[in-house]
Amino acid sequence: MAALVVALIAALAASGRAALLGLVAFAAAVALATLAWTGHGAMDEGAVGWVHLGTDILHLLAGGAWAGALLGLVLLVARPVGRVDAAHLTLTHRALHGFGLVGTILVGTIVVTGIVNTWLLVGLANLPDLTTTRYGQLLIAKLALFGAMLALASLNRFRLTPAFERAIAAADHHGALRALRRSLAVEASCAGAILALVAWLGTLEPPASAM
Repeated sequence: MAALVVALIAALAASGRAALLGLVAFAAAVALATLAWTGHGAMDEGAVGWVHLGTDILHLLAGGAWAGALLGLVLLVARPVGRVDAAHLTLTHRALHGFGLVGTILVGTIVVTGIVNTWLLVGLANLPDLTTTRYGQLLIAKLALFGAMLALASLNRFRLTPAFERAIAAADHHGALRALRRSLAVEASCAGAILALVAWLGTLEPPASAM
């Protein structure tokens, strides 16, 4: 809560200043990381417990960074037509293009930490029975939504963003911008559904803890 208060105060006082914006990001990351101590990431003890907690924190931070960046991109492409000028189009393309490398790092982190967390929460012996438990069914739904987000992110990076760049050069960006709006809206909807599933999963007993 203290970290969130710091993030809020810094955000209100930032006015575009890089130092304060950095403080917002840092304080928000601290607040997000502390959630690991209230969930399944704190269920183990000893060396395994530290590994579980560490991977859970990294999983939260990578997922939070992806969701936050996605919200920023949605706000950029959703600007009313009357307020879209050349400078905004350039900024939007730079943001979309620049997120490519960062997004790859975030996805890699999510995948690796997700595998470790699944191993610790589910256990290899319980994998064949995932579809028979509520926890397993929700986890499969979460993975399906993550796969959809990954497919949409790839579509944005390798097809829609280059098409948007060409459309800007040709001074005919409306169609390309609409395609980006639709793709990012669906991706954001998947992210929202994943957050809801994560909250639900947090209330259930993971298979590994029942062994």
